[in-house]
Amino acid sequence: MSFSELGLDPLILKSVIDAGYETATPVQVQAVPAALTGRDLLVSSHTGSGKTAAFLLPSIQRLLAEPTVKSIGPRVLVLTPTRELALQVEKSAMKYGQALRRFRTACLVGGAPYGLQLKRLSTPVDVVVATPGRLIDHLERGKIDFSRLEVLVLDEADRMLDMGFVDDIKAIAARCPAERQTLLFSATLDGVVGNLARELTRDAQRIEIEAVPHKESKIEQRLLFADNMDHKTRLLDALLRDVELTQAIVFAATKKSAEEISDLLSDSGFAADSLHGDMQQGQRNRALQRLRDGRTRVLVATDVAARGIDVATISHVINFDLPRQAEDYVHRIGRTGRAGRTGIAVSFAGMREVGLVRNIERYTGNRIDVHTLPGLEPTQKPTSGRPASSRPRSNAGGPRGGSGEKRGWNNEPRSYGDRPPRGESRDNRDRGYRADARPARGDAPRGNRFEQAVRGPSDVPRMTADRPEGFQGGAEINGNSVEYWEKREREAKAKAAAARSYSSRGNGAPRAGQARSFGNESRPAGARGGVRGRFKG
Repeated sequence: MSFSELGLDPLILKSVIDAGYETATPVQVQAVPAALTGRDLLVSSHTGSGKTAAFLLPSIQRLLAEPTVKSIGPRVLVLTPTRELALQVEKSAMKYGQALRRFRTACLVGGAPYGLQLKRLSTPVDVVVATPGRLIDHLERGKIDFSRLEVLVLDEADRMLDMGFVDDIKAIAARCPAERQTLLFSATLDGVVGNLARELTRDAQRIEIEAVPHKESKIEQRLLFADNMDHKTRLLDALLRDVELTQAIVFAATKKSAEEISDLLSDSGFAADSLHGDMQQGQRNRALQRLRDGRTRVLVATDVAARGIDVATISHVINFDLPRQAEDYVHRIGRTGRAGRTGIAVSFAGMREVGLVRNIERYTGNRIDVHTLPGLEPTQKPTSGRPASSRPRSNAGGPRGGSGEKRGWNNEPRSYGDRPPRGESRDNRDRGYRADARPARGDAPRGNRFEQAVRGPSDVPRMTADRPEGFQGGAEINGNSVEYWEKREREAKAKAAAARSYSSRGNGAPRAGQARSFGNESRPAGARGGVRGRFKG
């Protein structure tokens, strides 16, 4: 459907056509006519669907009528979760309202100086786009007036709630006129978002658009498994050297990682820049402007850039670190392939991150194809792209996996290196047992490990169910084990005697921490020699 069929004023329609838009998206087809009627709307739509125009076009058209209240406050207020999205919405508003006389906007975000924002608010303003935190600051200072506000828009409402802005949103809505029109746009309308919507809207019309992005945005999704961080870095370098890549956004999990990856890429000769929440707004604006101008080829960012960046030349999105929330994955890859364009989204996953991949696939409803790069294949390439659904079972005659044993794909060893065995217990160290004398986990028979170490490999067959008569406590009375324990007893006596020779006590009692004597003088009369508790009399 064309925009001329949506009921827009010719002035607004001219601005839309001048911006290069011809055909309306599904969310615009449903939301624009409904919003023009003045009803409250609850709209569920995925990223890149054109929802910014869906709420700005009808809101700006209301500005053609004279306001009923005389003041300098805004007539349209748009709340967004991030600074970048706020700047993008203001830019779109200026584009759609350029044909209106004395059309003014203001953007109120954190990280920017108050002085310029106060100057913009000191004159009549039509559209204010703000983040909740900075808008609350202006409200508390009494620098903004909502007396003539007609439209309140909550863009990315679910994201604002995730960021903890629920109280700020309620406080702002309480300051707005009760007869306002409320337009709420969110990826989901369930749960906390639904509760907030019922509290802020009246008799709202519900509009839901299919939430799977790749059906409309032509995004090819790929999955590359990586052995470790070094493998990830080499994969990233190979992808960025692809001649088909025009510009890319690389998403990292933390601000520190974004800085480190950006520095690494710059040292490797790439035109790279970083973007994260610790940067001042001026720095973030300059980074985005360099990206739009084409001076930056690779932008390394945290999830702060997952919403609000609309650059047509971004051909690739690379998830260096997988997002913890499946919804963030959808917003990340939405930075490419916007509004019908084509794009490629590549995600790196470690062998332990298959759960995150499955969550993303369940959320999007589609499987992500596993790819490899020639010469950079993972050392434990999965046979089916996914691990077995349950732990491998041991066979009667085959190797047995112990509890806590880490296995790779297809029962192969881990790719993170063979760790040496953990330190042995105190009992094993005291009894002369060492890890290098222990048989391999899969070859060791069940039973007492100490017994196996004492008896030696030749005695292993005797540790079976058909034990000889007289076998008690893991040793034999008429065998070499008795001789072994007698030898150990003699050594213990000698050690205790040596310890007592350095003691000032005359009664021979060992001090705390000294070895005890296992000699016959410490036993009751008639007791047999040997280690206590090991043999019966």
